[in-house]
Amino acid sequence: MFEMIIAFAVGIIILCLIAKIISLPVKLLWKFITNSLIGAVMLWVVNLFGAGIPIDIVRALIAGIFGIPGVLAILLYQHF
Repeated sequence: MFEMIIAFAVGIIILCLIAKIISLPVKLLWKFITNSLIGAVMLWVVNLFGAGIPIDIVRALIAGIFGIPGVLAILLYQHF
C-alpha cells in the first residue's frame, strides 16, 4: 500500500515537471505574438497620424520583437 502511494506521488511530480517544461515555450510564443501584434498596430497608428516612417522588414522586426518600446525607438531614431 505504501509503495503505491509513493509511486502515485512520484508520478504526479513527474507529470507536473513535464507540464512546466511544455508550457514554457508556449508562454514565450504567446508573448512574442502579442508583442508583434501590438508593435504592428502601433507602427500603423503612428504612420496614420503622419509620422511618415517607411515600414520595411527591419522596422517591422524591431516593432514586432520589442513592441511599444521598439516603436518609440524607431520614432526617436527617425526624428533625430
